[in-house]
Amino acid sequence: MADDSGTRYLDEARRSLRGNKRLAEGALAQVSDEEFFRVLDDGESNSLAVMVKHIAGNAHSRFTDLLTTDGEKPWRLRDREFEIGKDDTRARLMEVWEAGYKIVFGTIASLKPEDLARTVTIRGAEHTVLQAIHRATAHYAYHIGQIVFLAKHWRGKDWKTLSIPRGKSEEYGQEMKQKLRERGQ
Repeated sequence: MADDSGTRYLDEARRSLRGNKRLAEGALAQVSDEEFFRVLDDGESNSLAVMVKHIAGNAHSRFTDLLTTDGEKPWRLRDREFEIGKDDTRARLMEVWEAGYKIVFGTIASLKPEDLARTVTIRGAEHTVLQAIHRATAHYAYHIGQIVFLAKHWRGKDWKTLSIPRGKSEEYGQEMKQKLRERGQ
C-alpha cells in the first residue's frame, strides 16, 4: 500500500479548520451586534470583531499564493487588524472572514501530498508547507477558543452549548455507541 499520510494530513487539516470555523460561527451567531464589538476590559483585550478581522487578515495573507510568495504579504497591514474603523460593520467583517476561509480551503484543496515537503516562507523564515498549515491551524484554533469563551461570557445563562451539554456526557456516549452499532461498526 502506498503511503497516503500526506493525503490524510490535508484531509485532517481541512476537517480541523472547518470544525473550528463552525465553532466560531456558532458562537458569533449567539451574540448581539453590540456584544460583537464590545471589549472585555480597559481596551487591551480584543473584541470578537477584532478577532474575526485578525483571523481573516492572516488567512488572506498566509494562503494567497502560498507556494510562491512570503506568507506575510506587503499589502497586509496587521496592526490595523486590531483596530475597528468606521467601515468595519459586522456584515463586512463576516464577508472578509468568509473570503479568507475561501482562500484557505481553496489553497489546501489545490495542494498535492508531495507539496507538504516544499519550502515556503513566512516573514522570511522557512517552513515546510505542512508546518505552515499546522501553524495557521493552531493560530486560528487559539483565537477561536477566545471567540467561544468571550461569546459565552457575553451570553451568560442564554448561551447555547456548541458541544456536549454539561451533565449529558454519559447520554451522548451511549447515543454514539448506538449509532456505531447501527452502522455495523
